[in-house]
Amino acid sequence: MSLDSAQLNAFAAVIDEGSFERAAAVLHVTRSAVSQRIKLLEERVGQVLVRRATPCTPTEAGQALYRHAREVALSEADALAAIGGGHRTTTRLAIGVNADSLATWFPQAMAQAAAGQAITFDIHVEDQDHSANLLREGRVMAAVTADPQPVQGCKVLPLGTLRYRALASPAFMRQYFATGVTATTLDTAPMLVFNRKDALQHRFVRRITRRKLAPPVHWLPEAHAFASATRAGLGWGMIPDPMVQADLQTGALVELLPGKPVDVPLYWQYWRLNVQALAYMTAAVQATAHTTLMLP
Repeated sequence: MSLDSAQLNAFAAVIDEGSFERAAAVLHVTRSAVSQRIKLLEERVGQVLVRRATPCTPTEAGQALYRHAREVALSEADALAAIGGGHRTTTRLAIGVNADSLATWFPQAMAQAAAGQAITFDIHVEDQDHSANLLREGRVMAAVTADPQPVQGCKVLPLGTLRYRALASPAFMRQYFATGVTATTLDTAPMLVFNRKDALQHRFVRRITRRKLAPPVHWLPEAHAFASATRAGLGWGMIPDPMVQADLQTGALVELLPGKPVDVPLYWQYWRLNVQALAYMTAAVQATAHTTLMLP
């Protein structure tokens, strides 16, 4: 069964942009034209492909087709680049990255890859314990993840370990942990948590106390603000070493329990596609990670 390229492009644009209106603007057509193309494509494959919500998301059948659409786009861009003759096609790479990597080492890898290829990035921020789901859904073609098990159709490369420490300001330590870091003090000291998927703080607490505690929680879903709030004494939290090396040297932040870090191994999972842009990005990610992370 052959698929109409205009219909496939319209479908991919709806998923990329999250709505029919924005897809129409990107494709320079009317919203009704996009809607008609999606309808014809769904009739062609005999299944609903798009959940009409805010944002629009692919159905289970749509996930497989979305990945196919992205693979076709990557292969076409690679072919045009190989032909040359004045052709300059920009390749967009959709990538899943955890917030702490994005706040530290990952932008350098992006810049290195883009320096060698005409690449633009569509970054999806997701917790490292959940970013592999973006690959399964076909939303991204590569991801930084804590999952070493390859998603179907993907390769996996170990990157190294991102080390987290339980940190607080000296004033916070005097206020809440003057008698020591115990189950009692951890249960009352305010804790910073990135979002509902962030389990690092609770992992540290369980390791220290062997108990499940319920301290007061501040939810703060931005990596640099998370570190700033810790410096300001709002609460304690797990912060990766690359973000706070200067703070540890000056004493602006101190460890709750020195020598008790939480190490998170990271992996690079990417589609098994022989395209230059993805190969450049993979090489850049490996090189940058090996200068920043603890090697496996």
